[in-house]
Amino acid sequence: MPTIDLTTDVVSLTAALVDIASESLSEQEIADAVEAALRPLDHLEVIRDGHTIVARTSLGRGERVVIAGHLDTVPANGNFPSRLEGDVLHGLGTCDMKGGVAVALLLAASVPDPVRDVTYVFYDAEEIAAEFNGLGRIARARPDLLAGDFAILMEPSDAGVEAGCQGTMRVDIRTTGERAHSARSWMGSNAIHALAPVLDGLNAYVPREVEIDGLVYREGLNAVAISGGVAGNVVPDEAVVTVNYRFAPDRSEAEAHQHLQEVFEGFGLTITDSAPGALPGLTRPAAAAFVQAVGAEPRPKFGWTDVAQFTLLGVPAVNYGPGDPIFAHKADEQVPTEHLHRVHQSLEKWLTT
Repeated sequence: MPTIDLTTDVVSLTAALVDIASESLSEQEIADAVEAALRPLDHLEVIRDGHTIVARTSLGRGERVVIAGHLDTVPANGNFPSRLEGDVLHGLGTCDMKGGVAVALLLAASVPDPVRDVTYVFYDAEEIAAEFNGLGRIARARPDLLAGDFAILMEPSDAGVEAGCQGTMRVDIRTTGERAHSARSWMGSNAIHALAPVLDGLNAYVPREVEIDGLVYREGLNAVAISGGVAGNVVPDEAVVTVNYRFAPDRSEAEAHQHLQEVFEGFGLTITDSAPGALPGLTRPAAAAFVQAVGAEPRPKFGWTDVAQFTLLGVPAVNYGPGDPIFAHKADEQVPTEHLHRVHQSLEKWLTT
């Protein structure tokens, strides 16, 4: 069984984690290694659920924070194992997100007496369908394990704070008509033409900008697919436009759906995908102390991440991890060693002062 050394430096630990293959649904080896490394630590209670490992302190502090990172990666693309070139570590998962996992593991091992209680979560199956997601499984089955005043998801954020995240909703808008020969189009009703008010509404739509905890989230409403037609000489009797709504985290999924119904009044909507946003919670004491310790200006997260799992539980969360996310899932995936050291030192300071 592969082993990991929690007394080493953050760059070496990241490389060791990268060198344990852990494509989604094949995380047993890395989960075993993480569990074996954490079990001997007397200051931690260690709980395993499938290939998710939870380790937590119980010191009776006034605050509890959750630090979470996923163990799985996308499939390799000629980028396994790791290699260090100068001050950049290359390899599958260096950025997304074994660098962040390495930071969290070192903190779990080396900070036995933090000023706030900490729950560390190392979970499986983030890179595939939500039904397999280990963090979601824990949230549904053991929400008590994720309870806290604040949470940090170690997703790559260019070593800066990206607070909360947008929600996302995808809907299909379907129109119907009556088929006819295109030479006698007046004998039918064109379903594609009936989509014109939908497209006009999208062109005229002004996205909402919302300030939350000093951060401005800009919403978006866009057509992302359109289909219809059966032949080049037939007036179509059905057409569908797919619309994606990225909404600020002050709106629930139900409120987002209601907004879309108002925008597209008179048209039926079918929700095909939906996920809530996550509030940044930067006014919470633990979050404010975290931002001060990190020393970086927080940015809103444009997009969706697993921080939303915490919002569903009432726990504000941010994304904070080493690595530029543009390298995630790429053949040349990489992380600067300076990011690894900086994120590790910032979080260590936050947990000890």
